[in-house]
Amino acid sequence: MKSYKLSTLEKVGFGAGDMAVNVVISSMMLIITFFYTDIFGLKPTDLAILFLAVRFIDAFTDPLMGMITDKYTTRWGRYRPYFLFLSVPFGISVFLTFSTPDFDYNQKLVWAYATYIFVTIMFTSVTIPYISLIGVLTNDPKERLSANGYRLFFAKIAAFLVTTIVPILAKHEYWQGNQQLGYQAAMGLMAIMGVGLFLFCFFTTKERIVHVADTKPFLKQLKLLVKNDQWLILCSSCLLITIGYVVRGSIAIYYAKYYLGGDEKFQSLFLSSGVAAAILAMVASTWITKSYCKIKLFKYSQMWVGALSLLMFFAVQPGDMMLALVIYFVLSFVVDLHAPVFWSTIAEAVDYGEVKNKERVSGLAYGGISFCQKAGMGVAGAIVGWLLAYFDYVPNQEQSEQALFGIALILCIIPGAFHFLVGVLMKKYFITDDYYQQIEPQVASSHQGVPVEQEAAEMAEPPVTQVARHD
Repeated sequence: MKSYKLSTLEKVGFGAGDMAVNVVISSMMLIITFFYTDIFGLKPTDLAILFLAVRFIDAFTDPLMGMITDKYTTRWGRYRPYFLFLSVPFGISVFLTFSTPDFDYNQKLVWAYATYIFVTIMFTSVTIPYISLIGVLTNDPKERLSANGYRLFFAKIAAFLVTTIVPILAKHEYWQGNQQLGYQAAMGLMAIMGVGLFLFCFFTTKERIVHVADTKPFLKQLKLLVKNDQWLILCSSCLLITIGYVVRGSIAIYYAKYYLGGDEKFQSLFLSSGVAAAILAMVASTWITKSYCKIKLFKYSQMWVGALSLLMFFAVQPGDMMLALVIYFVLSFVVDLHAPVFWSTIAEAVDYGEVKNKERVSGLAYGGISFCQKAGMGVAGAIVGWLLAYFDYVPNQEQSEQALFGIALILCIIPGAFHFLVGVLMKKYFITDDYYQQIEPQVASSHQGVPVEQEAAEMAEPPVTQVARHD
């Protein structure tokens, strides 16, 4: 099989797509919970139900979008056209979600549901094609890993811009005390940026690998995916990581404001320090995996997150700004060491499933990963909302000792436990670069229409000694 190399421009263009996606992801993980409670005016319990209820829609839209991308192709390719035609609706949905109409509480709740559903559907419509795109840009695992390094670097740049620009631009002083208008304007700017980035991604990338569309019935595809044990591990890891990441990210601005006593500038500094650490982690991960097993890095980094979370909970007291910044920076660095590895493994797990089951499921596989990510976001949002209510959090006033304890618990202990579980789970994942190179000839034969050799079935299950070597 010919190995396709990607130019730097194309890797940058590919990364720009994830930068656009992360305008939404970053705001959902870092900003929207605080926006809904302290700016929009929702009760934490209503917020929890909103986040959880909307995730049920993803149970239908994510698999549906995966099947649509499998079924249709155009002269621009199978995945890229969605960036061209849906970029503007995507931007509009972001702007409306962060707009606060002058309604009574029940009407505002309806608006929150309507706009959150809208942005979720638009997010699905561009994200499923985007996460599938790497599989048709190149078939080289090293190039995929490199491209995903660019992708995640630019994703963190988006997060950095959201965390630095939005809290400061939305300050009272700039809008005569109207922070609702401030958040609308700030996120409107982010939405415009997202539209431009999607268009840049469309014009700078090229689909080279012929995608063999799934024509199998949905239930058959689902049964095949369930038999793909490595894909199931990635799905479970995605769910747990997202819960941990979003719980910590959602409460971080509360922690900076109420637990540490910081103003808007410090809140921005605290959030952006975590993002800056994550950007450095993208670079470090790409460098480390050149000589160190990427699966080991994935596994052990998540276990270290659990330990660092415990340290932060017990070491940092209310008002300890500098100590909190240092530990949060280190924790955020370690958290994201896994990220380039995770997103490069999905295509390899799909190929593994094709060799193991002798049938390929692609669109639904990517749709399932996206669903797990958004399900994790919903569960995390519900956890944060319910725990804020349980610990008697009251927006925009000095918090009780109970509320401060709850905020520290939500930032440290709870997400740390989820990340540690991921490290334990990844002990069962065995598709390293060496293993993938063994099954790649069978994948190539399958794509060329040549029957997969009988020995491929044996290669799909590694010997015990091989699995043990990567634990």
